[in-house]
Amino acid sequence: MKLKTLIPTLLASLPASMARADGPGSWTGHMWGGGYGFMGGFMMLAFWGAVIALIVFLVLRLRDNGTRPPDSDAQEALRRRFANGEIDEEEFRRRKARLDE
Repeated sequence: MKLKTLIPTLLASLPASMARADGPGSWTGHMWGGGYGFMGGFMMLAFWGAVIALIVFLVLRLRDNGTRPPDSDAQEALRRRFANGEIDEEEFRRRKARLDE
C-alpha cells in the first residue's frame, strides 16, 4: 500500500475510533474515564487498606484483652522470686497481699 493512500485511510478511521457507544461529547478524557481512573483506584486501595487494618486491630485487641489479668506480670515475677529463694515466705505473702489490694 502506498503512503498516499495510507494517510487518508488512517485519517478517515480516526473519528470512528474515538467514538463511544454513549454518543458524542461524552468522552471525559483518558485519565478520568467516568471517574474510575487513577483517583478511583487509589480510593479503592485506601478503603480496603483501612478495612483490613481495622480488622487486624480488632483481632489483636480482642485476643490480648481476655488472656490475662493486668496484675499477672507482677504476680508471676513475685512467684518466680519466691521459687528461686530470693525472698522468704513472709515477704512473699506481704507483697502478694499488697498486689491484691
